[in-house]
Amino acid sequence: MSKSKEVSVVLNGFRRPFTLEKQYESLKKQSVPAKEIFFWKNHPENNTEFDFSKYNDIAISANNANYGVWARFAFALNSTSDYVCVFDDDTIPSEKWFENCINCIENENNGLYGTIGVTFNDLDYQNYERHGWANPNEETKQVDIVGHSWFFHRDLLGAFWREAPVPVSHLCGEDMHFAYSIQKYLDLNTYVPPHPKDDKSLWGSDPELANKFGVDKDAISVNHHSSIFGESLKHYHSKGFKLLNV
Repeated sequence: MSKSKEVSVVLNGFRRPFTLEKQYESLKKQSVPAKEIFFWKNHPENNTEFDFSKYNDIAISANNANYGVWARFAFALNSTSDYVCVFDDDTIPSEKWFENCINCIENENNGLYGTIGVTFNDLDYQNYERHGWANPNEETKQVDIVGHSWFFHRDLLGAFWREAPVPVSHLCGEDMHFAYSIQKYLDLNTYVPPHPKDDKSLWGSDPELANKFGVDKDAISVNHHSSIFGESLKHYHSKGFKLLNV
């Protein structure tokens, strides 16, 4: 695996233009700089305005339709770095997030890394344990799926799109599909890198802002019933997705 430290970033927007500036500022403070930044904008159907005038170094795709949470991983195919990091719009990383993930991939295990990890206890979806910014882990933790931020070697996109399914829902399931795909085709696992309590510079998300934005009126988890997430989990489990505790 290449030792390059270049990272491409994929941001996405829907109805939270106020988070873009915070995300952009956090990217500029990374100890491993972002080589390029992409922004995928879904159409919000409520005339939400994004001011891109001061972001001349962001490559923007603004759409007149809402393609949900999957399309940003297709947009990531335009990246030219060895590493890619995809962010939810409510996730503001600390300054050593990229460095933390790269160290884990190069010195521990190649795989998919994220700032919040979930380990399911059954297929109900609502019975799970979380690790990462919401429940800090001192060491790298293997989990079933990750979310809020996805950090990976660009080569993993080939596994993600190998099956190119029509999603169970365009609002969810991309996290499960990614973990399932690399497990099936690359024999790789999914992890949360260390989120030590005494060093938040390594964290992938500011917990105060994540709690504030993640439960607002535009949050998918608030506006849509958990049954659609459970349906996706059962779908991938039926396809052979091996869960740690199920």
